[in-house]
Amino acid sequence: MELKLILQIIGTLLGLLYLWLEYRANIWVWIVGAIMPLVHGILYLTSGIYADAAMQLYYVAAGIYGLVVWRRAPKKKDDGVIKHTPRSWYASLVAVYVVLHIAIYIFLSECTDSRVPVFDSMSTALSIVAMWMLSRKLVEQWLVWLVVDMISVCLYIYKGIPITAALYTLYCILALVGYLRWRRVARELVVRA
Repeated sequence: MELKLILQIIGTLLGLLYLWLEYRANIWVWIVGAIMPLVHGILYLTSGIYADAAMQLYYVAAGIYGLVVWRRAPKKKDDGVIKHTPRSWYASLVAVYVVLHIAIYIFLSECTDSRVPVFDSMSTALSIVAMWMLSRKLVEQWLVWLVVDMISVCLYIYKGIPITAALYTLYCILALVGYLRWRRVARELVVRA
């Protein structure tokens, strides 16, 4: 069996497990989230999707960070619960995204032979923001992931990795389902408070 196919199958299985754990807000999401990037990193590197490949190193670090954040003992009643992103954070999150997107795009354009620097840098920058939002259990992280997933489907089809594109199509659906579930949970927590 071809290496790309094997990596796509293993990555898809890990991705499905990851999504199920994320949907359930289960701490094991971070363990799987630190293992899965190794598989995807090799796949993306061999497919010429360099920013996504490098992004996998961030995912390993983010998996460790998220595990630490989720495991720490709550200091206040509302620490560690699913909540909405404070409106005052929106401008900062957008600014971080824009800076990351520009920096990654310049790097890809100037230092690699990437044929997809705009979309590769876009999905990577958004993923960094979404991962940080997940570590804070912010409901709207699902919407950011939805955009990442839609971009990724097109990118992976273009780059000839259809099984991974199919996984990200499923991610699109699950991002909507996850958003609706987390929004409901956040609303119930506010009502109970």
